[in-house]
Amino acid sequence: MAKVFNYISEAFTELKSNVTWSPWSDVQRYTIIVAVFAILFSLATWGVDSGFGKVLGVFYSWARA
Repeated sequence: MAKVFNYISEAFTELKSNVTWSPWSDVQRYTIIVAVFAILFSLATWGVDSGFGKVLGVFYSWARA
């Protein structure tokens, strides 16, 4: 158990002293950019999925007739 505690303690020390963190304004800006692109990509995926669903529905109704 002491090894786990030591590992976690060293990891936090490493994060505090050796990692270069981006400024908070950059983090906020990049978060907004990622969120916008995630929403756009999900809407595009939904649109393509709906379009294929309609095309396949028309195809199967045509093939059944």
